[in-house]
Amino acid sequence: MAEQAKNTKKRTGMKSFIGGTILTDDRITRQLPFVLFLAFLGILLIANRNWSGSTIREIQVLQEELDELRSESITLSAKLMDASRPSEVAKKVEEAHIGLEEPVKPPQKLIIEVD
Repeated sequence: MAEQAKNTKKRTGMKSFIGGTILTDDRITRQLPFVLFLAFLGILLIANRNWSGSTIREIQVLQEELDELRSESITLSAKLMDASRPSEVAKKVEEAHIGLEEPVKPPQKLIIEVD
């Protein structure tokens, strides 16, 4: 009788898997904490991959926006340099009819002597 109980205990086949009796087997229940730990690690791995994927997509969007803003800055800087040339300033003053004239003499340094 002990030999027959020993044979039935070691034998886990498809019938016990489908019937659900495999979950009550002592060998399977001893491994259950390890299986749950592996499942937890799998969930962590999937969550980390999703988080890093969204972070990479966000970095790409910000990089494109940075490139666009950098090119806009360069364009505006070039326009400002062009508009601030003395000849352009004189032309705009003349068009605005402000009444200012471009000086023909260079500026002179004033020296004041104190006694």
